[in-house]
Amino acid sequence: MRVLIVDDEPLARMRLARLLEQQAGCEAVAEAETGEGAITAFNQHKPDVILMDIRMPVMDGLEAARHLTKSDEPPAVIFCTAYNDYALDAFDANAVDYLLKPVNREKLSQALLKAQKLNRVQLSALVNSGGDIKELATERSHISAKSSRGIELIAIDEVRYFLADHKYVTVFYYQQGELKEVLIDDPLKELEQELGQSFVRIHRNALVAVAHIRGLGKTEQGAHIKIADMEQGPQVSRRHLPAVRKLLQSL
Repeated sequence: MRVLIVDDEPLARMRLARLLEQQAGCEAVAEAETGEGAITAFNQHKPDVILMDIRMPVMDGLEAARHLTKSDEPPAVIFCTAYNDYALDAFDANAVDYLLKPVNREKLSQALLKAQKLNRVQLSALVNSGGDIKELATERSHISAKSSRGIELIAIDEVRYFLADHKYVTVFYYQQGELKEVLIDDPLKELEQELGQSFVRIHRNALVAVAHIRGLGKTEQGAHIKIADMEQGPQVSRRHLPAVRKLLQSL
């Protein structure tokens, strides 16, 4: 069983690595310090199991676990936490397992055995199955997309807008001096609910990052939003135009 260790504390990673050495048939293939690093390490090493800390800077373990479900073969995620609080009930219902720090060798062995018995469909359902875990997670820092290279992460700060077209949503983002786009699985309605005040609906099929709005423009087709680093943003519908104008006045 190939295991990835993810924790922002070096001593915690060292302890888990030592415990894994005592588990028959287990190998620590890589380590990461952040949720974002966990995605990168997963793409490179394709572990069967991830031992994941929950509270980490930038991207916590809960968000990283949700991104990992985009994989065709999602790993088993076992959360590790130092906090014995109300959140553990949700982990028990939605995660493969959770372990309290300092991690006990026997309980680690039991958790790894449980993970080994689950098939891939069950793993994806467990990590992504219920509102409890989503409610406990902090606001997401990244959008994830599945590609031939694995799971790709796009920082929310780089996103200019989302555009829906039937079943698909395209993310338009600015990265390394270049405007890029990629398809994602997230429905526009869920993105609007989750991203809250950071994005504004300007059309039934478009959601725009407030921080990158630079004004309104006009074409023969009607009003369109002006966005930083772009020649022309998406169209603003008549229905949403009053709200967009009100927002612009407050910026």
